[in-house]
Amino acid sequence: MATLVKCIFGPRLHRLHQASVTEPGRLYRPGFIEAGGDKFIKVIHFCWSLSYWTSPVLLTVLYRRGYFSTEGLTTIAKFLISIGIIYAVSFFTRGIGRFSNPDYMTFISTLMTCERSLTEANRRALWRYDYEFWAWPVDFRWTDVNQGDVKKAKVQIPRSSRVQPASAISTLPCNIISYVAIHTFGRRMVYPGTTSIMKTLISDTLIQNRAKLIEEKHGVRAKVVTEDNNDIDTMFLDRRSVKSGNGNTLVICCEGNAGFYEIGCCGTPMDLNYSILGWNHPGFGGSSGIPFPDQEQNAIDAVMQYAIHKLGFQPQNIIIFAWSIGGYSASWAAMNYPDIKYMVLDATFDDIVPLAVSKMPEVLKGIVTFALRNYMNLNIAEQVIKYPGQVLLIRRSKDEIITTEMNPGLPPQVRSNRGNMLLAKLLQYRYPKIVDVSTASVLDLWLSRERAEQAVMWSEYNVDADWCVATIRSYTEEHSHSFPCHLGEDFDQVKKNQLVLFLASKYMEDFDSTHCTPLAHNFFHKPWSPHD
Repeated sequence: MATLVKCIFGPRLHRLHQASVTEPGRLYRPGFIEAGGDKFIKVIHFCWSLSYWTSPVLLTVLYRRGYFSTEGLTTIAKFLISIGIIYAVSFFTRGIGRFSNPDYMTFISTLMTCERSLTEANRRALWRYDYEFWAWPVDFRWTDVNQGDVKKAKVQIPRSSRVQPASAISTLPCNIISYVAIHTFGRRMVYPGTTSIMKTLISDTLIQNRAKLIEEKHGVRAKVVTEDNNDIDTMFLDRRSVKSGNGNTLVICCEGNAGFYEIGCCGTPMDLNYSILGWNHPGFGGSSGIPFPDQEQNAIDAVMQYAIHKLGFQPQNIIIFAWSIGGYSASWAAMNYPDIKYMVLDATFDDIVPLAVSKMPEVLKGIVTFALRNYMNLNIAEQVIKYPGQVLLIRRSKDEIITTEMNPGLPPQVRSNRGNMLLAKLLQYRYPKIVDVSTASVLDLWLSRERAEQAVMWSEYNVDADWCVATIRSYTEEHSHSFPCHLGEDFDQVKKNQLVLFLASKYMEDFDSTHCTPLAHNFFHKPWSPHD
């Protein structure tokens, strides 16, 4: 009886992974009864979700057609009861179908054994199956290593916009509109990977690519529970046993707003034979939660703790790699784990507000700014400057996503790429006596040009790379390696111009590509340092 109940309410089984050379992996094939019942359940879930988000329109239509009368409410109640009966019957028939399927029965027996006794042997037996992640046993909890006095203190950036008590009443309508907008369509526009339609469209692709990671790359999937009890779906590829390569270094990959570890930026460091730890944002793939800033922070914090305490990588052997909006969680991690090896940010912007404002009608500028500052303040630059280590920024010269100037029929304007602003803010913080008002126009001119034009400008300003390296190295060895660095206080304008161009060329590299093209291998490398 317990097994039948588990079949009725248990997780969907997607795939049976390869068990041996003679037993290859294959998709799970449900029987007719199970598939029919499951189809009804999916349709009802979809209709419920659609009616929930269209409820204002739906309620208005029902009211105008007289359904809020006694007779109308009775009709609605009968309809909902009928749907409830169909829903219950669908669960039961699905369970009967599963109960008669040998593959599902073997799987559910393995899962129940693992729930009773989570031994390493039982866990490995369960690894053969790909199924709904909510039923996956927990592999690591943030609280395992953060309890009482040993709880790790977090570095946080204060919110740059708060509603003050004196203005609370006057801003109440704006606050209400902002809250509703962000918690409905707003966050879905920022993170489309959480939408039901996206999940439906790519679910088969995620299953296929996850299978490749597990069956061909020997990846290990794990559930990591955050401080706020979200379940984070992770994938670990251990290359430490490979004698030649970069396996002793772990690359933690932070994906974009429609990226997943199954199909995201993990491919580049994976091809270079690094050990890889991919993870999905809250609400993406198998991960639970919603990708608001606090949940993003807790997610990457738990992933870092998992890498250090469970996988056995010291921060000095961890690289954080991010693509696009993943730069927010990556920069937060770097700020809180300053001893990491280094950080690479690919196609990342400085601040979401000016980027979002440029994509919206001018009349909505105020409400968009207010909403993002209060509820989704992804100000990456504020966090990047708090990280004292080595940083490499990759700018994509044909980036159509994080540019704010787009002319029909023309390629994106590289001068409006928000990666430029990220670099400028980083250099202004690190070298305030070099990157100041007097050199701002030179830096802007450099950032408005692509690689070939920058080479001409390099010659025009007679930049001597050897002199720049020697000057920076000499100053930091005599004074300090920390930032801000006050090099350049007594330099003339010529030297400052040369240094600002040199630093810009070392901190940022141009990739001649659009936003979503996989990063070329030669761009993934250790950032520049005057002491290497």
